[in-house]
Amino acid sequence: MEKLKLHSPDLTQENIAKLAEIFPNCVTESKSEDGAVKRAIDFDQLHQELSTAIVEGPQERYQLNWPGKREALLTANAPIAKTLRPCREESVNFDTTQNLFIEGDNLDALKLLRETYLNKVKMIYIDPPYNTGKDFIYEDDFAEKTEEFLTRSNQKNAEGGRLVANTEANGRFHSDWLSMMYPRLKLARNLLRDDGIVFISIDDNEVNGIRYVLDEIFGRDNFIGQMVWKKKYIGGKHAKHLVDLHEYILVYAKNTWFLPEILMDRPEKEVGKFELQDEYLEERGRFYIRPLKSNLGRRDTLIYPIELPDGNSIETQWMVAEDTFFELVKNGRIVFKEKKDGTFNVYRKYYQYDGDGKVKVPTLIEDVSNADGKVDIKILFDVKEGREIPFDNPKPVGLLRHLLEPTTNGEDIILDFFSGSATTAHAVMALNVKDSCRRKFIMVQLPEFCDEKSEAYKAGYKTIAEIGKERIRRAGKKIKAENTLTAPDLDIGFRVLKVDSSNMKDVYYAPDAVKQVDLPGQVNNIREERTPEDLLFQVLLDWGVDLTLPITQEAINGKQVFFVDGDALAACFESGINEEFVKTLAARHPLRAVFRDAGFGSDSVKINIEQIFKLISPTTEVKSI
Repeated sequence: MEKLKLHSPDLTQENIAKLAEIFPNCVTESKSEDGAVKRAIDFDQLHQELSTAIVEGPQERYQLNWPGKREALLTANAPIAKTLRPCREESVNFDTTQNLFIEGDNLDALKLLRETYLNKVKMIYIDPPYNTGKDFIYEDDFAEKTEEFLTRSNQKNAEGGRLVANTEANGRFHSDWLSMMYPRLKLARNLLRDDGIVFISIDDNEVNGIRYVLDEIFGRDNFIGQMVWKKKYIGGKHAKHLVDLHEYILVYAKNTWFLPEILMDRPEKEVGKFELQDEYLEERGRFYIRPLKSNLGRRDTLIYPIELPDGNSIETQWMVAEDTFFELVKNGRIVFKEKKDGTFNVYRKYYQYDGDGKVKVPTLIEDVSNADGKVDIKILFDVKEGREIPFDNPKPVGLLRHLLEPTTNGEDIILDFFSGSATTAHAVMALNVKDSCRRKFIMVQLPEFCDEKSEAYKAGYKTIAEIGKERIRRAGKKIKAENTLTAPDLDIGFRVLKVDSSNMKDVYYAPDAVKQVDLPGQVNNIREERTPEDLLFQVLLDWGVDLTLPITQEAINGKQVFFVDGDALAACFESGINEEFVKTLAARHPLRAVFRDAGFGSDSVKINIEQIFKLISPTTEVKSI
């Protein structure tokens, strides 16, 4: 029994709880003066969260540490001056789709997506490099100040050159991998909804280390479970000691308080157990029975007498408490079966449609294998017998559907920022056909170059990203063709957006670095090779507007204007903007309006534009770039 506190609230602990919601990685354990362990704040870590430079001064505490951890945290928090550039020619149904394929460094992509997708993603699945000593990891540049990071990020384009082989000969073998994963997971957590969930595929090489990282970023209380996926049924020819037949999938919630129960359809192999039928209870489906008597260790609360049909009674330990037993009797869920000697056994009924035919998801996954993933690719890419598939070790669609179906529905957003061959996107489209939902996917993949000796390169795919995009195109067409009547409106499209340097010239970010003699060339602060649509997407990112909203173009007074989602945003980046044009546009009453700073016909127009909108459309928010 809990005791009354008999004192005023502990505001320190309340403040710690508030900080834990914002910075769960800053909560640790420490000993009080009486030796009791209690929650406390890691002030060094909190200082690092609020600092733009590396903070020194570690102290002993329960935590995972490694060389480069503080730099990794700095990297997660440091700003970048980059953008997402649309690529219509590689997209499918660009103007209407609600799916995204982002090509570029996922660290940059996660930072760029933060403003728009903060607290909006329902489910994240990633299949990162397992750090086997043979795969590649991102080579993030850590030890630099924020200003240096910003300058470099504005100029450097991530095109695969940042991938390095992390061999076991590297003295920082595990540290480099953890430093690569830490900032990405930290940023990804911010995108999850309060009821969001994340699944991470991993094997024995880094499962322990990544568990510590996830405990720190998400909070130990938000650990849901560690699933075991039986990826193959035979093997061991080259095994040194044990035959490796499984991998893991770590499962964490953004906040377990908001995460609903995770239920799945009853597996087909279990349906066969329901052999019996009640004559008047067809709505419950068929049923099977199990003995109510318990053979587990003694529990006094489960020991009580049950009266039998012959007037006798049995007192023993049962599977349920006495109150629950009477409730089962009331609902017709108890069966007494007479034995040959005239005595009775007590059984409980289990119905097929209990819980709407749903069951809790087990931690063991064994109905889908790696071989299924290869078959998925072979069918899509029409790989002839004896030829290799154009992608190594693709995850099977069935595995992703197994994770997606019990955790997502409606118009939920699913993010995969190590998308590889885009199995996740394939699974989302396939599942949308099954249950008529409109889930949306965001795939992120670095344009990692394929080996010139690989089947993918020989087939014409220069990068992993190209394979992923082609897989989505082919999967979409196949699913649509197989479901023309049942899913005519299925969204099989995707907008391709590529991480690139900012559309703005360097003077926009570092005006002090420009010499006076160069000023005449800086009147236009936008890079010459950038298109109006490039500028539009940078505006969407900056304003936090959904990147998948429908886009239309109209000519108004001879100027080309972009309209996003009807009147959600109006953008015109042409030159010679005059007051007549502004008045016409304001009469459309857009929620937001944006212009190019150098596009106004005169200084007076630039000065008067806000006044014009205040008179004609006072609710419009007006900005320029």
